Amino acid sequence: MPDTSSPGANSSGANGSPSAAERRELTAAQRNAVTELLRVSPVADELGRRFARAGHELHLVGGSVRDALLGRLGDDLDFCTDAHPEETLRLIKGWAEATWETGREFGTIGAARGGLRLEITTFRAEAYDGVTRNPVVRYGKSLLDDLRRRDFTINAMAVSLPDHRFTDPHRGLDDLATRVIRTPGTPQESFGDDPLRMLRAARFAAQLRFAVEPGVRAAMAALATDLDRITAERIRDEFVKLMSGADPITGLRLLVDTGLADRFLPELSGLKLEIDEHAQHKDVYEHTLTVVSNAIALEDGEPDFLLRMAALMHDVGKPATKAVGSDGRVSFHHHEVVGARMTKQRMKALRFPKDVTSAVVDLVGLHLRFYGYGRGEWTDSAVRRYVTDAGDLLPRLHKLTRSDCTTRNRRKAAALAADYDALETRIARIQAEEDLARVRPDLDGNAIMELLGVPAGPIVGRAWRHLKEVRLERGPLDRDEAEAELLRWARAEGIG
Repeated sequence: MPDTSSPGANSSGANGSPSAAERRELTAAQRNAVTELLRVSPVADELGRRFARAGHELHLVGGSVRDALLGRLGDDLDFCTDAHPEETLRLIKGWAEATWETGREFGTIGAARGGLRLEITTFRAEAYDGVTRNPVVRYGKSLLDDLRRRDFTINAMAVSLPDHRFTDPHRGLDDLATRVIRTPGTPQESFGDDPLRMLRAARFAAQLRFAVEPGVRAAMAALATDLDRITAERIRDEFVKLMSGADPITGLRLLVDTGLADRFLPELSGLKLEIDEHAQHKDVYEHTLTVVSNAIALEDGEPDFLLRMAALMHDVGKPATKAVGSDGRVSFHHHEVVGARMTKQRMKALRFPKDVTSAVVDLVGLHLRFYGYGRGEWTDSAVRRYVTDAGDLLPRLHKLTRSDCTTRNRRKAAALAADYDALETRIARIQAEEDLARVRPDLDGNAIMELLGVPAGPIVGRAWRHLKEVRLERGPLDRDEAEAELLRWARAEGIG
């Protein structure tokens, strides 16, 4: 892939040229790109030839080129072209296995072919209205126009199709080798046009483990309030990607240090003001980041956003519940209850789906339940309630609770780990005996109606809930015991 780029502004080694180590990185990146492009070439090159025969350019562009260079190109490919959307549709008609036009107003046509999802966008040279992030779509005249409007240099590279010429006018390849996030133009102009790019910088830092160039970082801090122009849904989506990255801690620190977190997640920054009651960390903020890291280490395979978000929010109730006793010790009584309420409010404001919000809120509310188990106070009934209240979240609750143990006291850490091992063993025993995953009353609604001689209605619901409480307290009952308990309850309630 010959380099047709114009000189960039960054310098990596002496006299602005890459160092020997960086040249090795560039060579490795180029080898990655060749391998990845060969994988998608049958479709990409075929598409490129269709555009070329019609007198149009087609380039693989942006994140697709970046990911190819990193050796991680997926099945979603981004292209740009000088053809307008109606011409693109004409060129792929009969070739694409499916097409969609949801992005047509922004110049984008989607297509599927050979197991790949393709998005083909007309060259753009956008202007923004300065109030929202919505661009005023204006088609560009050239590939360079299009690359100039992109967010970061590592996303401002292109490979032409079908001839595979490489274009890199802003030295994105150098920044990829040195693992730096930098904007093609000034960061003030870039972020002023689209403030969401500031959050994207933090997201890429988390996903790629790249450093943000100091000038970009300074602009993020200076323009943080501009993030208020962005819709909650778009902020949420970027934040989920950040939290699901390889190194969310780097991204979270960047959000707090630049003030961006204050615009949409102020609870996180607020933790820096609170001192951990055990004096194990500088503050609750540092403890929280440690818990997130611990939770990540316990994941099984893919990133678990629910677990990571619960770890992030588990102590947000501490600032509101802080109290200092007469002995000078700091306490945060019932911070899990307050934190669950705050988590629900914040996730609602960010427009998270109800099921996602409910799961995270439940984990936050339950994360302290385990403490006290080691004192021998838990009955089998308490264990049943723990499992029942957690429901499908129990495996995550196990991980969250273990992650929350960040004490540097080895003896205490070992004791807590042993206590939780004992609890899990006890849960497994009771589950095997009683099938805790499906705790139900020992009589169903039909049996209750028959025994009490009542129709369907509130009485049946009350009876069902009573029998479930008995089931949790005493374990399974046989049929005679369950019927006797139901009749005893009915007499006490004046029913029948």
